[in-house]
Amino acid sequence: MASTFFTAFDVPNSLDLKQYHHHHQHNQIPLNSRRRTKKSPFFYCNSSKSPPKPQIPDLSEEPKKQNPSLADQLQTLSTTILSDTPQKPTQLLTKPKSIWVNPTKPRPSVLNLQRQQRTSYSYNPQIRDLKLFSKKLNECENNQDAFLKILEEIPHPPTRENALLVLNSLKPWEKTLLFFNWLKTQDSFPMETIFYNVAMKSLRFGRQFQLIEDLAVEMIDNDIPLDNITYSTIITCAKRSNLFDKAVEWFERMYKTGLMPDEVTYSAVLDVYAKLGKVEEVMSLYERGRASGWTPDAIAFAVLAKMFGEAGDYDGIRYVLQEMKSLGVKPNLVVFNTLLEAMGKAGKPGLARSLFEEMVAAGVSPDAKTLTSLVKIYGKARWARDALDLWQRMKSNGWPMDFILYNTLLSMCADLGLQEEAEKLFEDMKGSENCKPDSWSYTAMLNIYGSGGNVEKAMTLFDQMSKENVAINVMGCTCLIQCLGRAKRIDDLVMVFETSLEKGVRPDDRLCGCLLSVVSYCENGDDLDKVIDCLQESNPRLVYFVKLLEQKGLEFEKVKDEFKEILNNTEVEARRPFCNCFIDICRKRNLDERAHELLYLGTMYGLYPGLHTKTPEEWRLNVRSLSVGAAHTAFEEWIGTLSEMVNRHEPLPELLSASTGAGTHKYSQGLANAFESHVMKLSAPFRQSEEKPGVFVASRDDVVSWVQSKV
Repeated sequence: MASTFFTAFDVPNSLDLKQYHHHHQHNQIPLNSRRRTKKSPFFYCNSSKSPPKPQIPDLSEEPKKQNPSLADQLQTLSTTILSDTPQKPTQLLTKPKSIWVNPTKPRPSVLNLQRQQRTSYSYNPQIRDLKLFSKKLNECENNQDAFLKILEEIPHPPTRENALLVLNSLKPWEKTLLFFNWLKTQDSFPMETIFYNVAMKSLRFGRQFQLIEDLAVEMIDNDIPLDNITYSTIITCAKRSNLFDKAVEWFERMYKTGLMPDEVTYSAVLDVYAKLGKVEEVMSLYERGRASGWTPDAIAFAVLAKMFGEAGDYDGIRYVLQEMKSLGVKPNLVVFNTLLEAMGKAGKPGLARSLFEEMVAAGVSPDAKTLTSLVKIYGKARWARDALDLWQRMKSNGWPMDFILYNTLLSMCADLGLQEEAEKLFEDMKGSENCKPDSWSYTAMLNIYGSGGNVEKAMTLFDQMSKENVAINVMGCTCLIQCLGRAKRIDDLVMVFETSLEKGVRPDDRLCGCLLSVVSYCENGDDLDKVIDCLQESNPRLVYFVKLLEQKGLEFEKVKDEFKEILNNTEVEARRPFCNCFIDICRKRNLDERAHELLYLGTMYGLYPGLHTKTPEEWRLNVRSLSVGAAHTAFEEWIGTLSEMVNRHEPLPELLSASTGAGTHKYSQGLANAFESHVMKLSAPFRQSEEKPGVFVASRDDVVSWVQSKV
């Protein structure tokens, strides 16, 4: 359990609090290392002002314990960890047991290379009457009494052939089961394997695994043999029902009975092991099947490609392509789609593009799923030109487009800031007969206008949604509120917020974070009170904490406890934005010391992993995931620590740098400008790098000279 915590995020020990307290007494703090561990505590530096010191107990005054108990150790640990959403236990990759094989004898086969032949039906002169009767059964009410009443009208006695024909014609699984149970009560002929197989296949459509398993147990009890079709039906139903352990259990039982699976069953089991994440077992089964003379079909290769794609294993994907080529297996549309998704997860946009061109050249027409996967890959790689060229090819070739594909294209345009292209695409959707813009389409457009600061267009679109009765979702509301907040149109912000609540939008952590961000740069007065009222309605605890931060003489432990409680009740992805906003609010209200405390707590709780990187040649401060106020605070901490090291004559690397990120979004303003202004304000010797945008560098000699000049 403890190891899980330490790998998830950094957990400082009691030394952190000692040195944090020690800093406020003597201004001596060790430099944070590249990755904080239990042995590398968090640094802490004074801001330019000297506000009241936080009341943190001096742990050095406590009596030393020779052998602290486990309870004492866990008590310290419990103060530095946050709760998380419980996750399902990860399936461990179990290595197959080694089996000695005599090299002088051929390896035994693990599957039957011949598919089981299906029973052929002879001509039945009564087929017309029985088909009409089956139709009446399908259309009758779905209850036992109505069904049994219709059964009394059966036109011919239930012989073996007649019963099979009717059983195979029933569509709802409930009626198939009723008819099957009725047949067993008639005792007109013995129940054979084929009757159970037909009934099980109907139950599989309804994903009724428990009923299928009950029938299988009934077959075993009545000495009715289970064939390949029976086991294949059981295993595939378990797979569709996400009961993978059951699928493996029945596959192993199949081998114990001495029955060899055919290639259909074998491919299904490969998929089961792949979904369990048991890569070694999948490859073992695959290689043993190949050694038995099995030639995998396209479905089996799709299973392997999906498995390697989920793991982002490019070497595995390449292996699948090589195997298909060596065996002469031509990929179909399903395999191409699977391979494209795998390429995207492996981060190979160039190979995905080449594979798509190969697919088109082979005469395989892409479907909407193919094109959606490719657009997502291009969007993730920020290949705007390729994505837009693909859209033009879709239109010229008449390739199918659906809601998901249109919305994926719009989302990509929003991510890349392609406003004009998005507007053309949006108008194209409006002119479409089957793909009119839905709520997510409007959300993407609101995101584009909000990112670009086009308040008027965003509000026009919001009014258009109301007129066309398109429901706004929480993401659209968040984008619009962020846009209005930046433009300081607070009255419109309140109107959008209240209208969204009336239409059923429930504020989530992202929306609350957006309102908190508006509070951070809102001036005191009526506008601030209006935003606070919206935040109070969304999350009263956040408002309480903002007011708590402004209290003078507040003990550090009180801030820590309340902050931890807020984080524990916040989604993981929203915790760092919350901390950034709280720091910004403190900086806005000249509460610099409180901002430093929050940065300390945020780092202690693992909200800023990778804040510092360290090599023998260069130490870097990475603030690209921080807000402006948080970045300023972190920089002050860092240069304070560097100053202390210079004064103590400790060695520094040749190069020191701070990275704000360049920002590839068309409308991305980034941190660079605000960070550069703060560096100049502090007269620090860091300058914008000419080779690397968004990186500020300083040599060791410059930093040493600057510190000595200050003294």
